[in-house]
Amino acid sequence: MADIQEIFIPDIGGAVDVEVIEVMVAPGDSIAQDDSLITLESDKASMEIPAPCAGAVKDIQLKVGDKVSEGALILTLEVAGEVSAEAPAAAPAAAPAEEATAEAPTATPAEKAPAVVPASPPVASPQTVEVNIPDIGGATDVDVIEVFVNVGDDVNVDDSLVTLEGEKATMEIPSPHAGQIKAVTIKVGDKVNEGSLILTMDAQAASAATASVAEASVAEAPTSAKPTAAQAAPQVTAAPAGKGGVIYAGPSVRRMARELGVDLTQVPGSGRKGRIQKTDIQQFVKAAMSGGGAAASGGGFNLPQAPAVDFSKFGATEIKPLSKIKKISGANLHRNWVTIPHVTQFDEADITEMEAFRKASKAEAEKAGVRLTPLVFLMKAVVASLKAFPNFNASLDPQGENLILKQYYHVGVAVDTPNGLMVPVIRDVDKKGLFVLSQELMDISSKAREKGLGPADMQGSCFTISSLGGIGGTAFTPIVNAPDVAILGVSRSSMKPVYQDGEFVARLMLPLSLSYDHRVVDGAEAARFIVFLSKQLGDIRRLLL
Repeated sequence: MADIQEIFIPDIGGAVDVEVIEVMVAPGDSIAQDDSLITLESDKASMEIPAPCAGAVKDIQLKVGDKVSEGALILTLEVAGEVSAEAPAAAPAAAPAEEATAEAPTATPAEKAPAVVPASPPVASPQTVEVNIPDIGGATDVDVIEVFVNVGDDVNVDDSLVTLEGEKATMEIPSPHAGQIKAVTIKVGDKVNEGSLILTMDAQAASAATASVAEASVAEAPTSAKPTAAQAAPQVTAAPAGKGGVIYAGPSVRRMARELGVDLTQVPGSGRKGRIQKTDIQQFVKAAMSGGGAAASGGGFNLPQAPAVDFSKFGATEIKPLSKIKKISGANLHRNWVTIPHVTQFDEADITEMEAFRKASKAEAEKAGVRLTPLVFLMKAVVASLKAFPNFNASLDPQGENLILKQYYHVGVAVDTPNGLMVPVIRDVDKKGLFVLSQELMDISSKAREKGLGPADMQGSCFTISSLGGIGGTAFTPIVNAPDVAILGVSRSSMKPVYQDGEFVARLMLPLSLSYDHRVVDGAEAARFIVFLSKQLGDIRRLLL
């Protein structure tokens, strides 16, 4: 017999009024234990709240935009049989750290959003100290996605040092001391665990007041006590951080800035300690669009506001919200199109012999359990071209003054999914054979369509291929997938008459469209690249050279 079980917000480390940014279930859904129900986001962490038991969702009490605290009702669940009264408490707690540093609640699943604890109490006199990854709730091999400090920077207590991203949470690690950075030992892309060394610093003497506040914060954390009025800091408006200054902003704010191309060093923060809020970015962009500032790192544009149109007066309409993927990719594509000077070079490759070899190898590929597609040949030909033209296997540094040449060959492949376009990355293409690449391509494409891709699966590309050959078309102008400097568009191949040796012969021709960043690559180099690539595809024996 089914029972009705109410599911509440579990212990979230004493945080209050945390925003609901995503609701992942709907009435009638059948869910399993530990399935994610909602996502919460504070200024320091994002976390998913899992289901403490399996059942069918009866009704949902929250919506996106609601502010919640521990004990708020999420939904009611129809569950089969008896449910332990302890179920709500068993849900992994995710403790977003507010300005006071808190000890992680008692819970061990790696999926929970861990609270941050200071590595050690404030030092009494200047000395060199090591700052390590604190307790992160038992999570292991957590990705470093942002590093906020450099050698020589001066930091204060609670300034953000790095941002970590686990499977279900993003969190910032604050500094337990004030002082000057001597050495930074981790970088973006590293995987860290509790105790991993972040940096060393010359710590300054801490005042007695600072020490007592820090001790009080740690002591009170287990009780999840709400801050009193005396503890609350007043709202202040800070000047922009300026080039090289410390920026106070949470993960969601930084993500929003990246999507809109906003330079956070130019944005005044209205939050506590000058922390930048989402509303600050929105106001900054509005000012830039009206001629009052430069929102994007590539410069502002004084464009007229698009007029609002009531389309319903012309006929029946329907509102269809964009998927989350399209919202994120749309902002990134807009930024790339506006900030990168695009040029597209077109050519055709004769793939008659390549296609004959591919079909001849079909039976052998099937024995190996893979499907040999033209895309894997394209990937190998692209790598050969990147080796011949290293400026294409590079990224422009944020200041636009240096070219970062890469010694690895990771290729991004655009995948069409029901929810929008995704670009998973195949790594070390130069070191793998055609059958291995075919298997990896099948696996990662399947993960993309089943929403199984993680952030690491879509990072680190050197060059991107967008193939529309299976759909049709003769040519298109793909948008560069920054920080790559070029992208190859592939259209549908077709038989064409080609003049060879004094006569016209039928050849299978593949249209190619190479878009590139004109700040890095000039037209002559792009033409040489695509001609070289076409020759590689025209005679695949060249790939062995």
